[in-house]
Amino acid sequence: MLRNWPISGLRIATPDVELRWPSMDDLDALADRAGEGVHDPAYMPFFSEWSDGDPEVVARRVLQRHWRALGSWRPEDWTLYLAVVHQDTVVGSQSIGAKDFARTQEVQLTSWLGYGFHGKGLGTHARAALLHLAFEGLGAEHAVVVVRQDNEPSQGVCRKFGFVRDGTQINAVRGQAVVSDRYRLDRQSWSAHLSPTVTISGLEPGLALFGLESGDVTAQAGSATLAERPAVTAPALSGVRYYEEADQGAD
Repeated sequence: MLRNWPISGLRIATPDVELRWPSMDDLDALADRAGEGVHDPAYMPFFSEWSDGDPEVVARRVLQRHWRALGSWRPEDWTLYLAVVHQDTVVGSQSIGAKDFARTQEVQLTSWLGYGFHGKGLGTHARAALLHLAFEGLGAEHAVVVVRQDNEPSQGVCRKFGFVRDGTQINAVRGQAVVSDRYRLDRQSWSAHLSPTVTISGLEPGLALFGLESGDVTAQAGSATLAERPAVTAPALSGVRYYEEADQGAD
């Protein structure tokens, strides 16, 4: 744990997976998973196409993406990349990011799992953990994901957690126009859906890094409770923001 980076001790756990700030060894393992393959090579779920290329190139991109997010982190503009760990093996990544979070109370989520770990339910547990961090840990009012319309596994994960459609956007992927759905989940809908037991540790010391003050969220051992503050509501089908990356959403 880094004394001068207080969220380096962050852990979010379900019975099947742990999300944690990646150590250097975790990052190396993440790079290995990415180099081994994240999806069917014939299909590209990501707008940035980061998973295309030789294995060593793809592996380096994972490291650079993490370091770039770390180097540019500001309380007003941040992206947190967490390692997904199952039975002591790093299997993928979940990210949560926001701009002006203290005011917007909205986060965007992305994720990927190593191809060999698809179809085992790990993606569902990892997403449940990340949503718990967003809503219970950080006090978000809305979580947003962007999913290609032809990415049925990711569409299914959205439906499972109660996300609702919130517009569309078009991106160029591998030289073709691709239509994606934006999905939004609000706090009330999240709380109405059953999810695995989730615990959080190591968040409270780093709340200021997310633009939060101690009075915004009162973190306690294993959980967090919201302080009283006005909620921000977003209209359905707002479509007001262009999101730069898609969610793979593998189960």
